[in-house]
Amino acid sequence: MKYTKLNFMMSVLGIIIYTTDLIVDIWVSVRFFREGQYVFGVLTVGFVLFGTLVVQCFSYSWFKADLKKAGQESQHCFFLLHCLQGGIFTRYWYALKLGYHVVFKYSKIDNFIGENTDLRKEVIDRVTDLSMLRLFETYLEGCPQLVLQLYIFLEHGEANFSQCAAIGVSCCAISWSTVDYQVALRKSLPDKSSFNGFCPKLVYLFYKLFTLLSWMLSVVLLSLLNVNVVLFLLLFLWFLGILWAFKNQTQFCTSISMEFLYRLVVGFILIFTFFNIKGQHTKCPMSCYYTLRVLATLGILIVFWVSPLSVFNSDYFIPISIIITLALLLGIIFLIVYYETLHPNRSEEKQPDEIDGKPVQIDCRVKYFLMD
Repeated sequence: MKYTKLNFMMSVLGIIIYTTDLIVDIWVSVRFFREGQYVFGVLTVGFVLFGTLVVQCFSYSWFKADLKKAGQESQHCFFLLHCLQGGIFTRYWYALKLGYHVVFKYSKIDNFIGENTDLRKEVIDRVTDLSMLRLFETYLEGCPQLVLQLYIFLEHGEANFSQCAAIGVSCCAISWSTVDYQVALRKSLPDKSSFNGFCPKLVYLFYKLFTLLSWMLSVVLLSLLNVNVVLFLLLFLWFLGILWAFKNQTQFCTSISMEFLYRLVVGFILIFTFFNIKGQHTKCPMSCYYTLRVLATLGILIVFWVSPLSVFNSDYFIPISIIITLALLLGIIFLIVYYETLHPNRSEEKQPDEIDGKPVQIDCRVKYFLMD
């Protein structure tokens, strides 16, 4: 269990991306309101508030649980900070402060190996909590925001600088949180092989990004035809995801109310991508998930090809159709390559991984969280 200077720099990069994403979203929403596009402005602000409120709820509940475990009383200042949407920044402050001491000060002291080990574990736990919260924020706010900006771009046929910035920053946030969470997950769980090497990270990132891109563009295309159909489809997929979470009887939270909220969030995340929500055998559920994804994507494209309605310039539709098809194909190829050859636990015969999913008997919150 190591926490290196590279891990510290990834934490620094994380807060930079998080802050930039927040600033750009505010910038875009203000511009929408100034231009009189109130619906888009409200949706942009709504996605931001939806994501951050859920994240603050989980962050505060974890703070309370950690303080209770340490035999300390819950501090009112933490509650106030989370009410002011400062929970993530507070966590980054503690994680960076402790991480700096571990990698730049305590690492040079050989006489305190035991203390150093405890500090490394503490900072890894803090960083892992941040990774989980950022993963929530990415799929609750980043993905819907990206779909909205792509819809506006295709509907109007042009995008201003702020919208391009929002699309670019959202892509960066999704990319960073996806890979960072996998690194943090494997660093926190001793029975998991480390996510070493550049190639596995890159292939895993491409698998997630290409499958996400094809699905988001498909949803955007369908929304150009009929927004009500898209809303019904997404709500139906959310309902199926919630049912799947209840069927698997997730046990991530200690309280019933937070566990219910967690299952709602899991259902929402499953709209966009697949995660192993219980640490059990996932080959069959994942195959079913992406088979349905392929069928749904092809169905949307067929509807547009046979539809006599011209909802937008055909010059856009043909390239977008090609992008959707290629992205989906590449995403599935990278998925197969990753799980068949590059999965960190692929060569481990006795250690459980996400595929065979034996429970990990360690004192760590992430062992009940989403895996892959």
